Amino acid sequence: MRSWDSLALLLAALNLWTFASFWHDKRQAIGGGWRVPEGRLLLLSALGGSPAAFAARHLFRHKTRKQPFVTLLWLIALLQLGVLGGWVWAGMPLPSTGGVPQGGA
Repeated sequence: MRSWDSLALLLAALNLWTFASFWHDKRQAIGGGWRVPEGRLLLLSALGGSPAAFAARHLFRHKTRKQPFVTLLWLIALLQLGVLGGWVWAGMPLPSTGGVPQGGA
């Protein structure tokens, strides 16, 4: 397995875990049970689960107005976008799609 494939699999698993954590926290908030700490939700987002965090917030209408959580989540996402933008701007190679090379015989 190539390193990009491993990274994609890791990010997919992390986003699934993040989404499930937001869902669990919402269910616990409704039922009055033990909640997932906000720090853990933000950590999962910072590790790469921010797409799932934003999707879960929208879908479950959870943590949409809670401050400073919302601000910190946006800062995490903007930082991640900045890193990705810097990576592209610096000309670092992005993963190939594994398709057939263009041109040639």
